[in-house]
Amino acid sequence: MLASVDHVQLAAPPGTEDLLRTYYEGALGMTEIPKPPVLAARGGCWFQAGAVQLHLGIEADFRPSAKAHPGLRVTDIEAYAARLEAHGAKVTWDGDLPGHRRFYSWDPVGNRLEFLQPLDETG
Repeated sequence: MLASVDHVQLAAPPGTEDLLRTYYEGALGMTEIPKPPVLAARGGCWFQAGAVQLHLGIEADFRPSAKAHPGLRVTDIEAYAARLEAHGAKVTWDGDLPGHRRFYSWDPVGNRLEFLQPLDETG
C-alpha cells in the first residue's frame, strides 16, 4: 500500500542552517521550502527539487552516520558531480552498483548522500 517516499529526514547540529542552505541550495540546486510554523520553531530547514524533499532537523547530540544515506537519482551525473566539486564538495565515485554510475558526497555537517544514474540513461 505504499505509494511513494514523501521525504527523507537528515539531522544536523544546532546553528548550522546557513551552512546547510549553502550546500543544499547552492551546490545541489534545491529550493528551500517553508516549514510549518509549529515545526519551524525547532530549527532546521527543508529543501525540494522536483518531487524530492530533504528535511534537515536539528539534533543536539548530532553525529553523522557512516553508512545511512539517501540515494538520489540525477540526470547527467558527470555534470552534476562537476557542479558539486565546483562548490567545494567532495565527490567519491563508486563503481560497485551494477548497471549504474554513482558517487557519494557529504554535506557540510557530514551527512552522506548517494547520487546515481542508471547506465541506460547516461548514453
